[in-house]
Amino acid sequence: MRMEATKVIEFERPLMEAGSSCVASAWARVPDAPSQDEKRELKEKIRRLLKEKNAVLVAHYYVDSDLQDLAEETGGCVSDSLEMARFGRDHEAKTLVVSGVKFMGETAKILSPEKTILMPDLDATCSLDLGCDAEEFAAFCDSHPDRTVVVYANTSAAVKARADWMVTSSVGLDIVAELHAQGKKILWAPDKHLGSYIQKQTGADMLLWQGSCLVHDEFKGVELEVLKEQYPLAKVLVHPESPAGVVALADVVGSTSQLIKAAVELDATQFIVATDNGILHKMQLAAPNKQFIVAPTAGNSATCKSCAHCPWMAMNGLRNLLQVLETGENQIQVDSETATKAKIAIDRMLDFAAAKNRRVQASGDLAKDGALFSGIGPA
Repeated sequence: MRMEATKVIEFERPLMEAGSSCVASAWARVPDAPSQDEKRELKEKIRRLLKEKNAVLVAHYYVDSDLQDLAEETGGCVSDSLEMARFGRDHEAKTLVVSGVKFMGETAKILSPEKTILMPDLDATCSLDLGCDAEEFAAFCDSHPDRTVVVYANTSAAVKARADWMVTSSVGLDIVAELHAQGKKILWAPDKHLGSYIQKQTGADMLLWQGSCLVHDEFKGVELEVLKEQYPLAKVLVHPESPAGVVALADVVGSTSQLIKAAVELDATQFIVATDNGILHKMQLAAPNKQFIVAPTAGNSATCKSCAHCPWMAMNGLRNLLQVLETGENQIQVDSETATKAKIAIDRMLDFAAAKNRRVQASGDLAKDGALFSGIGPA
């Protein structure tokens, strides 16, 4: 049996009752990369087993590039968490293999309880999830019964079960804006940076849980300004889980899919990217003649914790993907009561996103569709 190294990861854990935070630690496996010959052999076996087992591979933009390529080559999906949820729900395959972190597998199971959901590594987690304990979160909600509870996708099934809405970064701002228009006060969890960004954009009354993403929290505004001086023509693409000082320097702020779209459509040839560096593979494929530079995560003489790549996303690999297809192990399970409650929050988001998409579909009649685009100018 192959032995893998592990490393300890420190992250900020909110202590909401005390109004403070502490440094907590978790661990992550560090898989060694297979040789090129082994990669070819692994991919061939995986392709065969996906077909034999009526399985489909769903991968996030942040996982290893080999897994992203394999998902697309075999009829699967590489996307952000919103599209991963939709794709897995709607695909005819009986087995979904979710290459990402655990909350993504739980969401897939909640939406497709009749399907088998496998993950390469069930210990692949997320600092946002770890920093939002379900019991502590429930107590926080109980203390503020007048607020509509909106949680980010990066949370456990139990936290989603306590929420009124689940959102992803691609629709979170629109959903909170709609709730604000209805006069609702929001309790938001767990990402403080994304919550603050949405609060600033919408003007909503939002009470924020104080969690953060290990990767995005490390991006530094001061160092980004220095990098911008080195690349004065570069556009800056920023995920809104980043600190406000980084967001303030952005040309485009958006979800992973929105950042990839901007990289393709903007006329710049250089981009500084403030999100997990796993996304650079898809960006480079989508815009092969452009240059992508990772935003700085630490200052001089500093040691980065993530170095712009999630250590838990990195636990997904070809070897453990093949292993779960061969053995059927690492199945995601969510108890029925939790799943039923969580599905309400998830379905609200999916229904909202579908309705929003229908509202902005143009008919081709410019006179008829003019209202869709009124007030829209350059970002």
